Parts: sequence; C-alpha cells; structure tokens
Amino acid sequence: MADTSCPPRSELYPLVEPYETGTLELDRLHRMFWEQSGNPRGEPVLFLHGGPGAGAAPAHRRFFDPAHYRVVIHDQRGAGRSTPLGELRDNTTAHLVADIERLREHLGIERWLVFGGSWGSTLALAYGEAHPERCTGFILRGVFLCRPAEIEWFMHGLRAIFPEAWAKFVEIIPEAERAELLAAYHRRLTHPDPGVHMPAARAWSTYEGACSTLLPSPDTVAYFAGDTVALGLARIEAHYFMNGIFLPERALIGNIGRLRKLPCTIVQGRYDAVCPIVTADEIHRAWPEADYIVVPGAGHSAWEPGICAELVKAVERFKTRR
Repeated sequence: MADTSCPPRSELYPLVEPYETGTLELDRLHRMFWEQSGNPRGEPVLFLHGGPGAGAAPAHRRFFDPAHYRVVIHDQRGAGRSTPLGELRDNTTAHLVADIERLREHLGIERWLVFGGSWGSTLALAYGEAHPERCTGFILRGVFLCRPAEIEWFMHGLRAIFPEAWAKFVEIIPEAERAELLAAYHRRLTHPDPGVHMPAARAWSTYEGACSTLLPSPDTVAYFAGDTVALGLARIEAHYFMNGIFLPERALIGNIGRLRKLPCTIVQGRYDAVCPIVTADEIHRAWPEADYIVVPGAGHSAWEPGICAELVKAVERFKTRR
C-alpha cells in the first residue's frame, strides 16, 4: 500500500500575539520578562534565545504550531526586555538555569520540550543536565559549548573566513591590546560611560551578525546593530567568555549521559562559521541516539532557509513523539 502520509510542515507559522506576558522578580536586582503564546492547554515548549544576552524576538514564536503548543519565551537576565539591561552582577549559568526552573514552577508546567540555538543550545544542555526529569526532549541548533577553543575561534579564528568583518571588529581596539582582544573588549564593554561601551557593543554585535549567515544579510547586521541587542549581547557574551560560562570546560559534554534517554534533534549548518560544525559532531558522537541533521548550504543563523525549514520540521515531529 502506498504511503499517503503528508511530509512534516517546513514553513514558519503566521505570527501570533502572546496571550499572557509578565515579569518575574528574581532577586533584589533582576526582573525577568516572559510571555506565553499559542494554546494555553497545549504541549509546553520553552524557547531559549542566543547570545548570551541577545534576547528573544516576536518571530521566534513562528517555529511552533499555535494550535498545538503552549509556547513559553523569556528574556534571560540582562537581556532584551528583562531589567537591568546588560547587568552582569549575579549573572552566571547557574543563575540562568535556576531562573528557568523558577519560571516553570511559576507557570505550573510539569515538563516541557526545550528548544535552543547557539547559546540557547548551551543553556538547554545545562538546564537539561540539571533537571532531566523536567524535559520531554530537545531541539538544538548551531551547537555551542563555549569552551576555550570555541571562544578563541570567535575572537580570532573567524578572520580566516570573514577578514573584512574581523578588521572592523578590531579597528576600535589599539593594536597594542589586540593580543588580548577579549580582555580589551571586556574593559570597554563594562566601562560606565556609554560613549565607551556603546561603540564597543555595536562593533562586537555587528561582527557576530555579519558572520552569522552564509551570504551577506544587511537585515541581520541591522538587527544586531540595534542598541538593545548590541549592549545585551556584547556585554553579557564578553562576561561569560571571560569566565568560561562559569562551568568546567568539559562539564556539558561530560554529563550528556543524563540526557541520552530523552529524544533530541540537532540541526546544524554545514558552513556555520560562528559555531563550527565540529562541536555539533562531537555532541552527536556523545549522544548517538539524537537525530542529527546537517543542512548543506547554510551558516549559523536560524533564519537561513534550510535551517529554518529543518527546525520547523523537527518541532512538527515532536507533536507525536514521546
């Protein structure tokens, strides 16, 4: 008998508005913005944005069928609509993991599907390894573990592929300081004067945006250049990079065994320059049960057509996957 089943949807869903938004008081300093969209009685899914510090955008709701999923999105500490923007005090991976649990409890959710790209994949692994019993599965894109070699690649290695973008990235740093480029940027990004930290933030963020797509994308670069994205992304990324994301170097990959009984789909652009494929390959070798989809002709961004399509298909497959 012929198979008459339809292939999984691969197109983004139309944009919907949240049915609920709120701000969660985390401590005396931090307030975390969150929203829910889709079906209030649907299958819960948590979207984790990148960066760290980039914040979420309305378009991120479009990966999920609003009739099926209860979509939870939040801006992590210091990012996006959370306050104070760019705040580094009490901002570590452990804090972010605890914030996710606090949000889950606040919303009365027992378990949820965890979806994260780039830094969002890092945080998804950290959260899942801390609380595997609260996860129904994972969708990971552009996998990043923030290990020293990956940070060195971002700060210096990308020059081999994007020399023009790298030249603009380093031009605001005096030549004498470029051997310690991360430290030089960190000093400027944490300077209290906006006249010092904002030019550094825009240079860092536009560099990342320029390297995120396989082909030049002025819209992507313009998004990364916006003040809120630039400050949150650059300052918090530099903070986490300087501190090795506050985890031992092999902590995330070393604890993958805690997740191997849970379903996972990894979507990776073959020519992802920001988070090179070698890391996703290493994760898959440690987690061979995960579905591993390499998208040819794609870079890092979730909005690359091939990556976008595979992410939607992965979310669709999870509707019937238990």
